[in-house]
Amino acid sequence: MTINKPRLVSSQLALASVLSLTCVASPALAQAQAQPAAAPIAAEDDVHNRQTANDGTIIVSASGLKELDVLAGTSVLEIRDIQRDMVTGQIGDLLTKLPGVSATSFAPGSSRPVLRGQQGERVRVLIDGVGTADVSNTSVDHATTIEPITVERIEVLRGPAVLLYGSQAIGGAVNVIDKRIPTRMPDEDLHFDGFAGVDSATNLRTGAASLDVGLTNNLVFHADGSWRKTGNMDIGGFQLSREFRDELLEEAAEKDADGEPEEAAEFREAAGQRGFVPNSDMESWTVNAGLGLILGESTFGAAIGYYDTNYGVIKRPGLKHEHGGEEGGEAEEEEGEENVRIDLQQFRADLKGDVYLGEGAFERLKLRVGYSDYTHTEFEGPGEVGTVFDATSIEARAELVQNAGGSLRGSSGVQYLHRDFFAVGAEAYIPPNLTDQVALFTLQEFGTGPFQIEAAARAEFTNVEAQTLGIARDYDTFSGALGFVYEGIEGVRIGVNGSRAERAPSAEELFSNGPHIATQAFEIGDADLDTETAWGLEAYARGSIGAGTFNLTAYRQWFGNYIFLEETGEEEDDLPVFQYLQQDSDFWGVEADISYPVIDTEGFRLLTDLRASYVEAELADGTAVPRIPPLSLLGALEAQTDAIDLRGEVQWFGEQDRVTAFETATDSFTLVNALIAWRPLAGNQNVTLQVAADNIFDVNGRRHASFTKDFVPLVGRNFRASVRLSF
Repeated sequence: MTINKPRLVSSQLALASVLSLTCVASPALAQAQAQPAAAPIAAEDDVHNRQTANDGTIIVSASGLKELDVLAGTSVLEIRDIQRDMVTGQIGDLLTKLPGVSATSFAPGSSRPVLRGQQGERVRVLIDGVGTADVSNTSVDHATTIEPITVERIEVLRGPAVLLYGSQAIGGAVNVIDKRIPTRMPDEDLHFDGFAGVDSATNLRTGAASLDVGLTNNLVFHADGSWRKTGNMDIGGFQLSREFRDELLEEAAEKDADGEPEEAAEFREAAGQRGFVPNSDMESWTVNAGLGLILGESTFGAAIGYYDTNYGVIKRPGLKHEHGGEEGGEAEEEEGEENVRIDLQQFRADLKGDVYLGEGAFERLKLRVGYSDYTHTEFEGPGEVGTVFDATSIEARAELVQNAGGSLRGSSGVQYLHRDFFAVGAEAYIPPNLTDQVALFTLQEFGTGPFQIEAAARAEFTNVEAQTLGIARDYDTFSGALGFVYEGIEGVRIGVNGSRAERAPSAEELFSNGPHIATQAFEIGDADLDTETAWGLEAYARGSIGAGTFNLTAYRQWFGNYIFLEETGEEEDDLPVFQYLQQDSDFWGVEADISYPVIDTEGFRLLTDLRASYVEAELADGTAVPRIPPLSLLGALEAQTDAIDLRGEVQWFGEQDRVTAFETATDSFTLVNALIAWRPLAGNQNVTLQVAADNIFDVNGRRHASFTKDFVPLVGRNFRASVRLSF
């Protein structure tokens, strides 16, 4: 198959125009050189198990959002949390113990976050404030191009102010902070970080390493790389759900009655598959390099990186579909039992600037640019190319941060996004398309007493064009939020936020027209979709009581013109036809996170950790919104000493029987996990050996938010061992 990349000239022109934003920093360069050197990076043990500061203020690094309570729901995972909770290596599965978070769990090689019941186009995944620039939003079988073991911190952002990062964050955002662009001089001339791990359920072998070298007094070089390889995933019981097994056994009986014993045997074999999931193995590797220039209180840097992964796509057993041969040839029938794989590569380049502007009205100018060239190929058999997806994109932000000396604090900026997408092949259900977006945003906080007022606003101008169809759509959207905060109780912040948000339909929602095997559907878009709107109300209380911390949130969103896929009752290519429709909908939910030390003495701490999440969503016609996660609860006890941590936890997921006509109910299940972490070097918290046991009772659990839950359960009993070191 020959693939010609169209419109590269326009992409290069867009890149050149956005890179010119960095020229804004030059007038401040001379002033920055006169500032004192930046402080060295804090030791890792300073942030051990920290999600909130002592006063209850959540510390996040997402530009313009630090300490602003418009972010009512924020969770921060540090390096130790990532080592503790990483099972599949996918960003979605890593976050599922946090309140309000589930995952698509399509396959071990592909899992994206689900926030407050929202996924896909309503959840943005960011790398230091700009998008990952992959096509994971296009389909749940497309991986997110992030390797968790190479990141420094992950921030889960929920609340109206997240819309400052784009209308696609209407449900929330996940901001990944890595070290590819150094922003501080290392303590040593050479700093090394390493990680290695194995597990039993997937035969995992993984490793990562990073190196920071001070080339001069203000220039730092960074390099990192990672490798991960697994076999097929072990599971606790049958691969297929009970309802799906019954369906295939009925099909087998019909085949026997029709005199087709071989086909009947295939259905029975699929229904009896247990113990592991075929074609669920994966392999990936990454390499990155960057330079950071530290000039007093200003920093500048650039990085390049490459991400490569190959993983199996688990297709629905018994699925058959037909697609036409080339140039009007005869239709070819494909069996669902063949091994389908995705081979994915992404080249990425990033620029970052943080310019100190002095004591005037504005303290800092923050610049961020990300460029990506992404390709993945779906193989429908050994060497048989099925569909190729290609996307070239660039995203840039420029943001002015106000000095915090007065009663008005905040930041304002401009953001630009350009994406050139095309797909070729038998299942290229989305036509080539261009998306261009320009946005203006601001986030402000007023008041210094017990009462504070916070406000955020974003104006976004989006053009989506499908050239081969001759269709172009323009959307002007405006979003805003207003919050009130009370700090009259020591260590506690209580607030309420109101918001109105708008989201422009994506190219996939507008122009899809073809078989999409990942979702088991023939998907049809609607080029006349209107802007999606959402009114929101959120109340929260968070902070500390004594030595404990808590975070309680209740929220409601009223959507107008909510975009969703609905089954039409028709069939095309032996697949049910689903069409993008719009209807009003209503979401509401609660989240809770409480941590309290039952025992807290010198040298020993026994910590309780309780978390809960619930969300309910309904369309205007009274039917359920598809794939809404059920009630989930987590309880844990963790004993901490200077050298050893012991943690035991129970995570319960309730039954989800409020489903649409094309969904099946999901049974409740309970996961029991345990781990021990040992820091063998006295006085050094940066070397940790960990042994963990996940799903100790080998439960067959399924995530209701997953498209593939009926034939891709969660990992079975799994013993993990890992080592992390930093020196």
